[in-house]
Amino acid sequence: MADAPEANPREISRAEAREMLDAGAQLVDVRADHEWEAGHLPGAIHIALPDLAARAAEIDKDRPVILYCRTDNRSAMATTALTEAGYDAVKLSEGATGWEEEGLELEPEGGYVAESGEAAAVLEARKRAS
Repeated sequence: MADAPEANPREISRAEAREMLDAGAQLVDVRADHEWEAGHLPGAIHIALPDLAARAAEIDKDRPVILYCRTDNRSAMATTALTEAGYDAVKLSEGATGWEEEGLELEPEGGYVAESGEAAAVLEARKRAS
C-alpha cells in the first residue's frame, strides 16, 4: 500500500533556507503581483499561486525548491502540489513576514511585505509614500 501524501508540507526555518540557497536551492515567491512588486526575497523568482500549475516547468525538478508567501497559507498549497508532482519542495516558515521581521534583506531597496489584499496594499503604499 502506498504512503498517503503528507497532510502538512515540509517546513524550514530562515536559517535552513539560507543554507539551502547557498547550496543551490531555488526560491519561489507564490504571492500576488502587487506583493512581489512591494518587496521580495533576494534571488527569488515570481510565480503567483494561481499560475503555478501552468508555469511549474520553469522550476528545475533536479534542484530543491523553497516556496514562500506572506505567511504560510499559499506556500503550503504550492509546496504540497509540487511535492505531489515529484519536486523536492519545502516551504519557508513564516514566509516573507518572518523574513522581514528578522531584519533580513528584501528587494528592491526599501522593499516591504505588502498586505495580501490588493485594496489594503494600495492604502499601505499610499501611506508609505506620504
